[in-house]
Amino acid sequence: MKPSLQLKLSQQLALTPQLQQSIKLLQLSTLELEQELENYLLENPLLEREDDAYAPTTPELPMASAGDGEKTPEEAEPVASSSSDEESWLGEGEPEATYANSSGSFDDDDNDFQDVQVATTSLREHLLWQLGTMSLPARDRTLVQCLIEALDDDGYLTQSLEDLAGSLPDELEIDPDELQIALRHLQNFDPTGVGARNAQECLTLQLETLPEDDTQILALRIVCEHLDLLASRDFIKLKKRVECDDEQLREAQFLIRSLNPRPGAKYTALDARYITPDVVVRKVRGQWTVNVNSDAYPRLRINSLYARILSRQRGSSLAGQLQEARWLIKNVQQRFDTILRVAQAIVDRQRQFFEHGEVAMRPMVLREIAEALELHESTVSRVTTQKYMATPRGIFELKYFFGSHVATEVGGACSATAIRALIKQLVGAEDAKKPLSDSQIAELLGQQGIVVARRTIAKYREALGIQPVKLRKTF
Repeated sequence: MKPSLQLKLSQQLALTPQLQQSIKLLQLSTLELEQELENYLLENPLLEREDDAYAPTTPELPMASAGDGEKTPEEAEPVASSSSDEESWLGEGEPEATYANSSGSFDDDDNDFQDVQVATTSLREHLLWQLGTMSLPARDRTLVQCLIEALDDDGYLTQSLEDLAGSLPDELEIDPDELQIALRHLQNFDPTGVGARNAQECLTLQLETLPEDDTQILALRIVCEHLDLLASRDFIKLKKRVECDDEQLREAQFLIRSLNPRPGAKYTALDARYITPDVVVRKVRGQWTVNVNSDAYPRLRINSLYARILSRQRGSSLAGQLQEARWLIKNVQQRFDTILRVAQAIVDRQRQFFEHGEVAMRPMVLREIAEALELHESTVSRVTTQKYMATPRGIFELKYFFGSHVATEVGGACSATAIRALIKQLVGAEDAKKPLSDSQIAELLGQQGIVVARRTIAKYREALGIQPVKLRKTF
């Protein structure tokens, strides 16, 4: 063995830092993009938002009207300075995160977002307030408070009294019988049914507070003894067990359905997730067009004052940060350019969906968009994930418009989304006393030329959250 030199040629793909940043920004959602940009703004003093009230002003820039054909303040070239290389540092027109298109900017009136009011008082606070108005011994008050702390969001006590007594400090010497008494106090609180240990007890507590009559007595018997038959909709066997006629059972069923099986739910604050759409779809002069949502587009720029100072200090360590700021602004603009192109391609191919709804959705795969735009399929996948489109029919993720297809008798194809929409329509229009089975739905779709197996119908029905035929039947 001896050392030697060898010459070897090979090809490899090297991702530059700028390309890595572009890929990273492309796959981020709008919220994640905002968080990422905040980090860049904190780390890079040469980068700022256009609407930053504390950004240094540059009075040297000429203030020209945008309507006079002259450059806006952001686009204007810097005035002459003592440094002949100033333009090379500032660049010939910095790329800015302002988006211009044929439709212009969007007004606030275009965003039809409504505020969602959530619960301001929690279930725990509501129950503790009632406990404070009651004249109970200190020990009983403490036990009721322990039970309140053990309730779940629906108002149920899922932990047994024995386990709860065992979890309390031994020096208190809590007996399960004492907790049973405390539980009876809690079950008299509002909302009715709170403190129940299961759905049967919850409904029973609510029925016991209603005026006693024939319907209330029958409903109470059904809930206490035959709730499983009611849940399975086995009305024939249920009528035999409780010895009633059709009308009596119908009235009892209506009363039970009017009860609230989740008494604490209305006091649970909803975890509202707000979605800011990346693009907005509108019909303009008979054509469906896509525009970038100005609220989702961050407006970034280079701090002109710092850039001017830096232009006079060659070799400064901030020169790298200036280049990074330029890359970031360019990559953010490129991100939205790509999203806009993909979204417009989707709208062009799904035009019938915007005209007629889900039943007109056509089958489409990522490869189709990738080939049309000359992009890689992985790029289209990144663009359509966690990116949203605001349309007259609602807000949809871009990935929603892609799906598999089912063959038709005439040799065409029907998208899975359209089939699910048809199933939803058929179930919505069915006779509640004689609901459609999966086989009957498959036959009805077959009459329309769509060949779908029964098990496929069952899969789509479960995906829509539609119950089986037996559970959909109404007495």
